[in-house]
Amino acid sequence: MKGTTVPFIVKLILEMILKDTVVQLVEQYIPESGYYLVDVNVTPDNRISVEIDSFDGVSIEFCAGLNHFITSQLDRETEDYELQVSSAGLTEPFKVQKQYEKNIGNEVEVLTKAGKKLSGILKDANDTSFIISIEKTEKPEGSKRKVVVIEDIAFLYQDIKTTKYIIRFK
Repeated sequence: MKGTTVPFIVKLILEMILKDTVVQLVEQYIPESGYYLVDVNVTPDNRISVEIDSFDGVSIEFCAGLNHFITSQLDRETEDYELQVSSAGLTEPFKVQKQYEKNIGNEVEVLTKAGKKLSGILKDANDTSFIISIEKTEKPEGSKRKVVVIEDIAFLYQDIKTTKYIIRFK
């Protein structure tokens, strides 16, 4: 039984399209387009999903063009695969720094690895951290009424489990 398992695994690995290959193809296609790569996922049965985004939104035409480019660079005769190119989901957690930059000024929900959940306005983002402004009510000493106070809180990306854009219908 072991003798048949090892060749099968080797064959499966050889037939799998490598994620790095797809990433390189996407990066070849998008350099001056204003788009950026959010994520690439390749399953063992060669289902490839590519998520892209831009500061100006994602067009269907661009997704179709990228899909065509990737398809033209992969050999279907050698490797059977399913390819999906799409924009990053609006309700999905942020995966790359540029998504934070894109959403500066928007309301986000942050869940820390420690389990603390906060929501506020994304104020700034850089290579290692981001800042949100949260509103909270406090009762100043000597005052009878509570007042709304805005506090800026900085987070390191490494301390965050998820950050998501909040959609509000008013």
